[in-house]
Amino acid sequence: MLAESIAYALVFGMVAGTLTALLLPHLSFVMGPDRAGVAQSLPAQLMISLGAGIYEELLFRVLLVSGLAWIGLRVFGWARTAANVFAVVTGALIFSLFHYIGPYGEPLRLDSFSFRMVAGLLFSGLYVTRGFGITAWTHALYDVFLAVG
Repeated sequence: MLAESIAYALVFGMVAGTLTALLLPHLSFVMGPDRAGVAQSLPAQLMISLGAGIYEELLFRVLLVSGLAWIGLRVFGWARTAANVFAVVTGALIFSLFHYIGPYGEPLRLDSFSFRMVAGLLFSGLYVTRGFGITAWTHALYDVFLAVG
């Protein structure tokens, strides 16, 4: 599980960045979270990275994507594949939008929104195919690699 998550985390940014560039070929974009120039110690960065990976996956994948898939299956009566596609796409949209609300939200920009939408699609797709553990560790380790890189 650890080896699989490390492998996914190492290629995640490149895949998400490439897909975003294909969607927005004439727009430069940031390949990762914009920390708005906030200086933090390495231990603080590591704690935030691990926490964000785990807590965001609990909230956005386990609760949101699973809930949306359940709605697709039980309320709309869709087949599992259709319910999962609905959950993955809707969950990714909400995941991306969530980064721009509240007092700690970032200013809405097409480049970062698109990157996060693609990242949400990838994380949600990973969640429905590989489960919470792989997805949470992939997200957490990706964030750690950004923090120390």
